[in-house]
Amino acid sequence: MSIQQWRGALCVLACTLALSPLAHAADVVKVGLVGNASDAPVYIAQARGYFRDAGIEIQTSTFDSAAKQIAPLATGDLDVGGGATSAGLFNAATRKIDLRIVADRSRMAPGYSFMTLMIRKDLVDSGRFKTYADLKGLKMALAAPAIAPSTMLNAAAEKGGLTFDDMEKVYISYPLQVSAFHSKVVDGSMMIEPFATAIVKANEGVRFSTTEDFLPSAQIALVYYGEKFASGKTDIGKRFMKAYVRACRDYNDAVVNGKFGDDANAQEIVQIVSKGINMSEADVREAYVQALDPDGRPNLEAVARDLAFFRKTGSITGDVKLDQIVDLSFVEAAVKELGPYKPKAR
Repeated sequence: MSIQQWRGALCVLACTLALSPLAHAADVVKVGLVGNASDAPVYIAQARGYFRDAGIEIQTSTFDSAAKQIAPLATGDLDVGGGATSAGLFNAATRKIDLRIVADRSRMAPGYSFMTLMIRKDLVDSGRFKTYADLKGLKMALAAPAIAPSTMLNAAAEKGGLTFDDMEKVYISYPLQVSAFHSKVVDGSMMIEPFATAIVKANEGVRFSTTEDFLPSAQIALVYYGEKFASGKTDIGKRFMKAYVRACRDYNDAVVNGKFGDDANAQEIVQIVSKGINMSEADVREAYVQALDPDGRPNLEAVARDLAFFRKTGSITGDVKLDQIVDLSFVEAAVKELGPYKPKAR
C-alpha cells in the first residue's frame, strides 16, 4: 500500500471514530419536573436543541412536588430538580443531605399574575368574602405544607390583621384543587397558572389579588442541583446551566405584559410549553405566565423571607443559613459565556 493510500485509510478511520456514537456520546442528566409551566425553560432548551449543543441528553421524571425530589437528588438518582422553596429543603441541609439552590425557576414581578389569592366565586358574590380580614376561618388550599406559597398566604392574612393559624389549611395538589373548588371542599387557594385560569373559566373562582399586592417579588420555585452532580460533574453542570439560561432568555423574549406575545418566537414557545404540559395552545396563551430572570438568578431576598417564616412556624428543625445551600457559580459561568442579556426588539 502506498503512503498516500495509508494516509487516506487513516483519514477515513479518524473520521469514522470522530463520528462514532462512543466518541460523541452525550452526557446524561437526570432532571426532575413538576408538571406545570415552571418547567418551561427545560422544555424550551430541549426543543430548541440547547441541551444537544451542550453535549447533554436529559432524562426527565415528573414529581408531585419538589419535596419528593430531595431524596433522589441526595442519592444521585436525580441530578437536577426544581420546584417551590420548602422547609424540607432546609431541613435536608441540617441532616447533611447536600443540595444546592442554583437558579431561578419561577417568580413574581410587577405586572405578572401567575400566582394569585383565589377565592370561591359564590363566597365573593354572597358578600361572605370582601377583604383580607375575611380569610378568617376559611379553608385555604396549599399544594403542600411549609412551602413558599405558605409564606404568601401568611402575608395575605397579615394584611387583614390575621395570623396563619386563623385559617384552616387543606393540603392538596394544584390539579386536584380545580375539582376542590367545584365541589366546595376548599374556600380558596394560593393558586398558580394554568389552574387559576381553568377555575375562572369554570366560573367557580375569583382572582382576588396577586401576590404582588401583599408579598412583592415572591420567589415561587427554584432549580436545585444534587451535591453529587454539582461537585462531581461540575463541567456538565455548567453546560446544563448554559442551555437553561439560553432558554430563560428565549422565554423572556416571548412574554409581553405577563402573557405570551404574538410574534413567531412567542408562538413557537407556546407550542413547546403546550406540548410539555399537555395543554391546548389556546389555554396556554390565555393563562398568565410567571416571571423568570433572563440570567437565571434567583431572588435570594425572597428565599430568605421563606426561610424566616419556616423558622418562625417551627417547620425547620435545625440551624441552617441560606448561604449554606446557595451556589450561583453555575449561572455566573453561563452568563459570562453568553454575555449580557439583550431583550429582543419588538
